[in-house]
Order: sequence, then C-alpha cells, then structure tokens
Amino acid sequence: MASPIGSFAEELVDFIDYYFGWLLTLFSDILDQILDLVGSALTYLDPIVFIPILMIVSLLITKRLVMSLMIGAAFYTIYWMGYWNSAMATLNMVLVATLVAVVLAVPLGIWAADSEKANPVIKALMDFMQTMPAFVYLIPAVIFFGLGEVPGVVATVIFAMPPVVRLTNLGIRQVPPEMNEVADAFGSTGWQKLTKVQMPIAMPSIMAGINQCIMLSLSMVVIAAMIGGEGLGGDIVEALSEIDVAVGFEAGLAVVLIAMTLDRLTQSFKESRT
Repeated sequence: MASPIGSFAEELVDFIDYYFGWLLTLFSDILDQILDLVGSALTYLDPIVFIPILMIVSLLITKRLVMSLMIGAAFYTIYWMGYWNSAMATLNMVLVATLVAVVLAVPLGIWAADSEKANPVIKALMDFMQTMPAFVYLIPAVIFFGLGEVPGVVATVIFAMPPVVRLTNLGIRQVPPEMNEVADAFGSTGWQKLTKVQMPIAMPSIMAGINQCIMLSLSMVVIAAMIGGEGLGGDIVEALSEIDVAVGFEAGLAVVLIAMTLDRLTQSFKESRT
C-alpha cells in the first residue's frame, strides 16, 4: 500500500502522461532523430580514418602531442578489443545527453544568478535531482518514452544537469562587481552585459560544470542499458547476467578510456579559456 506521497507521485505521472502525452511524443521523436543523426556521423567513417582525425582535433584543442597520441591509443585499444560500435553508441548517448543538459541547464543557472527569488527554488530542485537515486528516474522515463535510447538519455539529462546549473550560477555570481558597473556605465543592455561581460568571465566555471556533466552522463551508461539503451552499458549488463569477467572488464575499460578522453579534452578547452 503506497503512502499519500507515493500515490501523489503516481497520480502526477498519470496526469502528465494523459494531458501532455502528445508533447512528450513530439519530444521523443525529435530526440530520436538527433540520436540517429549524431550516431550516423560517428559511424560514417571507418575507425582507421576516424582515429587519426580525432588525434588531429585533440592536438588542436590540447596543443599537446603526447596527449593526442594517448587519445589515439585509447580509441585504437577500443577498436582492437572489438567494442568500436558499442563505444560509438555510448559516445552518441553521452554527447546528446550533454547537449540537451547544457541547453536546459545554462539558462536555469543564469536565472538563478539573476533572481534572488528563483535561486533558492532552483537550488532545492537541483539538490532533489542530484540526491534522488538514478534508478528512480527510469520509472517515469519508461512510462513516458517506452524502452530504448530516448528514456535513457532523458534519465541521464536529469541526473547530469545539476552541476552545470550550479556552476553557471556560481560563475556569474563571481563576476567582479566593478565589471558589471563598467558595463552599466557604458549603457549596456542586460543581454549585452550577459553575453559580453558575465558569460566570458564565467566560462571557466561553466566548462567545469560541463566536464562534470559528461562524467555523470558516462556513469549512467550501465543504468540506461537496463531500459534498452545501447552501447557499452549493454555489454556490461550482459556480462553481469552471465558472470563474464572478461567481457565486463573490457567493456568497463572502454568506458574508462572514453571518460579519460572527454575529460582531457574538456579540461584543455577550459584551460584555453582562462
């Protein structure tokens, strides 16, 4: 027998599904199209061509030859182990989830920094989203979006958003007051002050939030696989069900290599903005 709180949550989910089901279906279709587009782009090139291009891009971002070679070696190891397609499916989910999370989180962080009334409400919401066990998000995600990659991405977005919101809020609040005063003295509009003064100064903090968002997205890979998400998470879940240590270790290693690559790239981009 569910408590009144549990019954309210169930009724709320039913209410959203009944009255806003059409909107959720539209969102699901759009997200599915984005996943297909990004997935096709990632798998369009043969790995033998993709890896050198990735090394060149990483060299341009990091400005470090050794780092570029290490990233190339990491992805070649994934290819050599036979997990290339799974790795690209995982990378697809992580990139799309991060993109959606950033698009939603940055405006929320800006709003929290700009409004003292909204700030405590948004902070409480972020606390709730970050402390709620990730498995709980899978239930409404499956109800609203069914099984597959889309509910996995939605659950990942909810789980990975809070750091971007918090650090965007923090970064804008840490803009020196004199910088805001100078912008006001020159007659800048609110939008000009935000885009020309506050956002550039807050960018290192925002990039740190995006870095954490990517890492949290990767941590959801295995959980998302439990509701039909593809990629390395599916390999890990299958290895867990069959007690296959070799497959579990290899797929887990592939996740670690992707995480290290994305972490280094985002950290280097953050350093270049400071």
